[in-house]
Amino acid sequence: MNIHYLQHVPFEGPEQVSAWAEQKGHQLRGSLLYENGRLPSTSEFDMLVILGGPMGAYDEERFLWLGQEKKLIQESVRRNKLVLGICLGAQLLAEALGGRVYRNEEKEIGWYPVTLTEESRESSFFQELPDIFVPFHWHGDTFALPPGAKHIARSAGCVHQAFEYADCAIGLQFHLESSESSIRRLIQHCPGDIGQGRFIQRPEDMVGQAELLDASNAILFLLLDALEKKYGIMDKSL
Repeated sequence: MNIHYLQHVPFEGPEQVSAWAEQKGHQLRGSLLYENGRLPSTSEFDMLVILGGPMGAYDEERFLWLGQEKKLIQESVRRNKLVLGICLGAQLLAEALGGRVYRNEEKEIGWYPVTLTEESRESSFFQELPDIFVPFHWHGDTFALPPGAKHIARSAGCVHQAFEYADCAIGLQFHLESSESSIRRLIQHCPGDIGQGRFIQRPEDMVGQAELLDASNAILFLLLDALEKKYGIMDKSL
């Protein structure tokens, strides 16, 4: 399987998505949009992974490539490619599919539990995941569900934590792909996001959480395994 990721800033890379792809023997390539990297055509990948970033999905005047990125996302879903959007990536996916991105009532920064909805049990991607798990969060924005999307997960701080669309696209507001180094980079590069709030942890409580990281990465691998299985079914039907 050919996987292509879209990276928006130097300090938010594919992390454990790379580890899974290497373990499975899949081809992984990326576009560094902050360096004006070339966007791929949909013929170049089977799965598109849209990573996070500190900008907003609506910041097209500041980041001119956002408009073209949304068009690529729309075309990918239209062509029934597998799409995984993470944090900003989920917001871009939601907006590209007709949803709205806006400021959440609360910032969510740190390790906070997420609960799957009843609707998630209708999804072939989420059936193996636990009902409640604790991923890493770093966001101030959220999204309205695109028309026709399934509401997959929620948290106390954010109603729309995950959605699924057209049995091929998934948006995750949280970070299952995080590593110890990626969390430390976020703390280093985005210190202004950390302040007072009901769902904002202290930096010292975000790092050194090996048990939470291992559990989160294991859930990522389950989800990617389900996407891989879906690709196998789609590939045989062609």
